[in-house]
Order: sequence, then structure tokens, then C-alpha cells
Amino acid sequence: MRTARLRTVRPVLWAGWAALAAGAVLCVLGWYGVSGERYAERQLPYLASCTIPGAALIVAGAILLTHGRGVLATARVEELYALLVASEPDDAEESAEAAAAPVAVSGDLLMVPGGTLWHRADCPLVAGKAEAVPVDSKLVANGELGPCPICEPAEADD
Repeated sequence: MRTARLRTVRPVLWAGWAALAAGAVLCVLGWYGVSGERYAERQLPYLASCTIPGAALIVAGAILLTHGRGVLATARVEELYALLVASEPDDAEESAEAAAAPVAVSGDLLMVPGGTLWHRADCPLVAGKAEAVPVDSKLVANGELGPCPICEPAEADD
């Protein structure tokens, strides 16, 4: 899908750059012609044949480039959305159950000295850490330690 959209956008971008380049050349030619003429009536043909069409081409080129870049951005967003949707599990119930289930289920509670959370022993944040120590109930009672949002140790008390 993206390659098909890119094939249609690239000519628009090239046309935009070509229009900008042609408009710049025409404006330079118009300026050169006007600068060589002393009288206003002799400058008008250069304005009418080069400078005004050159300015119009510059505006048209800018519009084409803006449109092409907008289409490219839309194609990228659609591709990212498709990747996100494709990575979701097929069964919504299984994903809801997996999200509701805590990561850790051990009844032993640990904390890291100097930390602000208490964890289950098999929580990935403290599992295998030598500095993890059993929870001091005084710290929990005082509210100095809060439950870990990953392993949800408050559910162990229920």
C-alpha cells in the first residue's frame, strides 16, 4: 500500500521542484531584462512575460511540495497504525486477562533500601537483586513505602 502511494507522490514532488526551479529562472530573467531598461514602458514586457509567470510557478511549486509532503506524512502515519494494529493479539479476552493478571504472584514481600516501593519476591524489579531485603512493616504502616504498580503486592494481602 505504501509503495503505491509513494509512486503517486513522487511525481508530484518532482513537479513541485521543477516548477520552483523554472519560476526562479523566469524571475531572474525578468529581473535581468527589467534592469537593462531605463523606461517603464520597456520594462513591462519583461514583467508580463517572465517575472509574473515566474512568481506564479514558484507559488504553484510550493503548493505541490506542501501537498506531496502532506501525503507522505499521511502514508507514514497509516503505515505505523497498521503496524500497531497488526501487533495486537487476536483474542481481546486473552489480552484483557493478561493485562489484569499481575506479573508476579509470590507472597514474600521485599524492598530495596532507599526505595519507595515494596514488591513481591518474584517481581522483575527486585528478582535476583542481592540488595533486596524483607519489607519492614513499620515503613508500610507509616506510608513511606507504596505498592509496586507492576507486581501489585497489595493483592497478596487480600
